[in-house]
Amino acid sequence: MKLEVRLAQWLLAAAFLIAGGFRLWQALRGVPIGNDALLLSTVEVLIGVLLAAGWQLRAVALLAAALLLTDAVVSHPFWEFSGAAQWSRLQQFMKNMGLVGGLVLLSGAGGAKRR
Repeated sequence: MKLEVRLAQWLLAAAFLIAGGFRLWQALRGVPIGNDALLLSTVEVLIGVLLAAGWQLRAVALLAAALLLTDAVVSHPFWEFSGAAQWSRLQQFMKNMGLVGGLVLLSGAGGAKRR
């Protein structure tokens, strides 16, 4: 695998590991976090580990992309807001879309052997 693809793989993995790991760390320190957030955080850490390891890279990258796409629509509905609140939600939505794009590229660039 090319160096730039490997770097993208690890950076995308880090995004999941840090986001999920931080929320789990907060929960361990006593910060109240809902069960849904705990489950999502655990899944994020697992996805991060699998991406970093390169295990079933194509499938895991596409699964992660689907998760982020769903999160963007559910958690950042910018179309329901106006003004500064809309801008804030739109930024978060587009951050997720950028990560989805990277994951889709990773799914095509890494893992699968070409004939």
